[in-house]
Amino acid sequence: MDSRQVWDDAASGFAGVIPAMFLRELDAPLVSVKGAGEKIAAGLALSGIQNVAALLGHYPRDWEDRSRTVPLSGWNRGPVCTTVKVLAHDWFGFGAMKTLKVHVEDQSARAALVCFNRPFLARQLVVGESCRLWGRFYYKFGELQSTAFEIEGEGEGASSRFGSILPVYPLSAELSRVPSRGQNLLRRLVRQALNQYASSVDDEIPGPLVKAKNLLHKADAIRAIHFPSSMKELEQARQTLVFEELFYLEVAVGKRALERRRSDRQATSVRNEGRMLPLQTDLLKRLPFSLTPGQQKAVADINRDMDGSCAMARLLQGDVGSGKTLVAFFAVLRAIDGAGQAAILAPTELLARQHAENAARLLEPLGLRPAFLTGNLKAQGRSRLLAALADGEIDIVLGTHALFSKDVVYRNLRLVVVDEQHRFGVTQRRAILAKGETSLLGGGAPHLLMMSATPIPRTLALTVFGDLDVSVIADMPPGRKPVKTHLAKESNAGKVYDFVRKELEAGRQAYFVYPLIGDEEADGAEETETGNSRGLKDAVSMAGEMRKIFPRYPASLIHSRLDDEQKRETMEAFRRGEVKILAATSVVEVGVDVPNASCMVVHHAERFGLSALHQLRGRVGRGGEQAYCFLIYSEEEAGPALTEDGKQRLKVMLENNDGFVIAEEDLRLRGPGQIAGVEQSGYLKLGIADPVRDVNILLAAKKDAFAMLENDPGLLLPENRVVAEVLERASP
Repeated sequence: MDSRQVWDDAASGFAGVIPAMFLRELDAPLVSVKGAGEKIAAGLALSGIQNVAALLGHYPRDWEDRSRTVPLSGWNRGPVCTTVKVLAHDWFGFGAMKTLKVHVEDQSARAALVCFNRPFLARQLVVGESCRLWGRFYYKFGELQSTAFEIEGEGEGASSRFGSILPVYPLSAELSRVPSRGQNLLRRLVRQALNQYASSVDDEIPGPLVKAKNLLHKADAIRAIHFPSSMKELEQARQTLVFEELFYLEVAVGKRALERRRSDRQATSVRNEGRMLPLQTDLLKRLPFSLTPGQQKAVADINRDMDGSCAMARLLQGDVGSGKTLVAFFAVLRAIDGAGQAAILAPTELLARQHAENAARLLEPLGLRPAFLTGNLKAQGRSRLLAALADGEIDIVLGTHALFSKDVVYRNLRLVVVDEQHRFGVTQRRAILAKGETSLLGGGAPHLLMMSATPIPRTLALTVFGDLDVSVIADMPPGRKPVKTHLAKESNAGKVYDFVRKELEAGRQAYFVYPLIGDEEADGAEETETGNSRGLKDAVSMAGEMRKIFPRYPASLIHSRLDDEQKRETMEAFRRGEVKILAATSVVEVGVDVPNASCMVVHHAERFGLSALHQLRGRVGRGGEQAYCFLIYSEEEAGPALTEDGKQRLKVMLENNDGFVIAEEDLRLRGPGQIAGVEQSGYLKLGIADPVRDVNILLAAKKDAFAMLENDPGLLLPENRVVAEVLERASP
């Protein structure tokens, strides 16, 4: 019998025992659940609930504990759950606005139930009779009131919604129009689906782990997460399902690490033991400064990795201006000293060009042959460059996505450096790494060094980047002063401009950053990162204003819609000091190094994420002079009102210069799926787990997942189907 016949029989009530299967394999259509017709199924589909698996996996966002009595007098401690007597009916308003008010009491207090749009309750709540009441109460007009409540006659039987713990679900757009009915509908459908299918749900966590960690079996956990018999059982179910999700996540992470470690590579550690090679020593001697302790340790980590028997996979973290690019150049020299090639991938042409210029300045004197490759390179020059790359005449190529185009062939690509790694998805990183595996000399997987100036919180480092070794440059080059941050209301922008004018008079330069490119965006056609764009300043208009406000100082404009040559010329003019004021969007967030710039002014700062604000602030203070960052926020009369989240972000920026502290706050405020490009990775599609809240479970899951992978899975678990499914599900 095929699965479709099983579901059809189940819907008709004639099915026998449904074979054991994993929850995600319950692909029965929603209409197979008793009470779910085509119209209801269509409504649930708006929330992505398309089959029984999705329905049972639509976990509650909260629970209402109606298993214990909370009298009216306890209204300020949470929802009330009590038996009340109906005292009287009252009406207020006129015509269509006429509203019923029902006065009730229990042994502790009296209250009023305000029945907006529910006049029919006058027939159900009979004066003198008792009923069970659940609701949230507040004081208004000198009396205890509720508009959000549910009632039930004491005589009702098995269908009672009282005396138990009830789930509260996220509702689709259609169902949310009638919240109480939507909740009751989902509760009824989930309960029915559990009755029909839950007994066939198989465990997805290896058996020994279920027992060792006192977890519930999957079928029991699914029942208890929706309809727990107690708060203790609810917590056990939550821990079971959280562990399962994070276990799979860590198996995926560990599987990638294991595959990399098993890649064939001739070890050079016996010869070098991680020590500096001649080219690296030559670069060190040419530097007019010493490496910081953080840089020294990162270089040593990379040298040990690249001398090892498997391909390096390391994440190099460091705040803006901490010297990550220089560390990457030492890695490049390591690869080239071994007769290999290196590629440095950057997300923008501006940043790639800056890296190429630095490579020419630092590496060409050592005899290296760098090249710059972008999609804008003309055909004739491109063909010559590609031929030289394939012949091994180019040692290091720096560029954008063009580095992994189909027609790009390397002779012996041994190192890939990905800068601003969060700007690239997993597929793009794989594409550039594949170029090493298909090199003409066939050297296998290249070393990978990913760099991030957006510090990655510990919880994400354990998840998405858990298969990578991590180096952190926590210190800054000598002479760098922390940027001083100030908040200012839009109405006080003039005072900020006065301060900037003094810096300009002292020979410094300034950035002015805006959330929009042009005023056409403010007509409602687009929205900014955090909300509607109406009433916001834009870079195009304000570039003209800057010329009026600061007539003595040349001002220019840069944004993402300009072609690459225009952007390059503008940035070069700013870097040379010919342009003193740069009006911009967040395009300057990455890869702009102008040591003479001392002021960063961000208008509508509440509209930017913490990561963007931190990066923008890092664009100044790259010289020896004191630098300043002014975060100008909107007032209600000047634009969209400042939200609580916006206030919190500005407070974090004011109080912290440490990028890692800021990253943790960003993770807390925005959630793991939106930080540092993580949503591109595909590894954080979690349903109930939260790596921040559940970090202790995450650590345990990581330990168990790696132990299973490093040992023979068959020894750990006789039920090989589960292990096979775990490994299959872990495939990225």
